[in-house]
Amino acid sequence: MTMLFLMIGLPGAGKTTRARQLAEEHGALILTPDEWMIPLFGEPEADGKRDVLEGRLLRLGLEALRLGTNVVLDFGCWSRDERSAIRCLVESAGADCRLVYLPVDHETQRARIAHRQSATPDQTFPMSEADLAHWRTLFEEPDAAELGGHEIGGPPPGWSGWLEWAADRWPSLT
Repeated sequence: MTMLFLMIGLPGAGKTTRARQLAEEHGALILTPDEWMIPLFGEPEADGKRDVLEGRLLRLGLEALRLGTNVVLDFGCWSRDERSAIRCLVESAGADCRLVYLPVDHETQRARIAHRQSATPDQTFPMSEADLAHWRTLFEEPDAAELGGHEIGGPPPGWSGWLEWAADRWPSLT
């Protein structure tokens, strides 16, 4: 059965490095929005374009799974809802999903980001101390049950299913 490896973590956690290792080990297609955003738009967010790009990459990843290719999805997936929606979509594609969480302490995160910005400034974007602190407040750390692949709960109130939620989150998915 094909597998989608879903990378989870904050900037500087080592997600892309681990994603490349997983892609090599499992002959997987790696989909990393950061590698597209700067060349296409010159910035990491670009007025909602990241959501559109992620939707297209997710759609491509689901098609690859259906065709028998493993996929590494290097989105970060800060929210439990994002992770649940992706797990549900992967299951509907007839594949398995493995969550790969890379926690990072604040000091290590700062050091890695500083190194990245000095070594490859054309491949990254500025991140302030305030950004890092704010992002930590938004990040929903996965618990053991979620990481263990236990049952996916229902979508948030007001949504009939995860596909509908995902199509709203990533407008270009459907």
